[in-house]
Amino acid sequence: MVVKIFDMFDVTDVKVEDMGLKKYINLTPKLVLKSHGRDREKFAKTKVNIIERMMSYMQVPGHRGKKHIIMTSHATGKWSMETMTVIKAFKLIESKTKQNPVQVFVKAIENASPRDEITSIEYGGARYPQAVDVSPYRRVNVAIRNIVHGAQDKSFNKKVKMFEALANEIINAAAESNESFALTKRSETEKMADSAR
Repeated sequence: MVVKIFDMFDVTDVKVEDMGLKKYINLTPKLVLKSHGRDREKFAKTKVNIIERMMSYMQVPGHRGKKHIIMTSHATGKWSMETMTVIKAFKLIESKTKQNPVQVFVKAIENASPRDEITSIEYGGARYPQAVDVSPYRRVNVAIRNIVHGAQDKSFNKKVKMFEALANEIINAAAESNESFALTKRSETEKMADSAR
């Protein structure tokens, strides 16, 4: 018997092409995606299914850095609501692309994950930007976060529903379209890193 995510989406044929991210994208098939944050050791997120990780990011609405810029109160902490949003988004992806939506989502993460970013170093009392390589663990986290933020921005105070915005963001990121918020953020980050070398 094949276990499918939500008893709908098969992950047996889903492949991660980026070898650097393969270890950090968990595609373990589970019927219900709810780990309750049981894993507490280092790199515990690698044991959590990648779709569940996205749903966890969706439960922190409008979070940008240390501020809540957009407060979408309907999404705070309701797991069942986020589950329905993801199911509807994945069904929409399947109908639009005629592909496995989990494979499209994995491709979107691979395309949206930045390879370089900047950090601040202090030298002689002054701070300077310094370009650094991004670890694969952080690459996945940043990509998922930017995909969710892009969907929230496109649906907040607009006629577009959250599941439609999420589906469009994932499809655009997978297709490397300029309309994707996550790809725009990635290119901005990498350009800043290039200028700080």
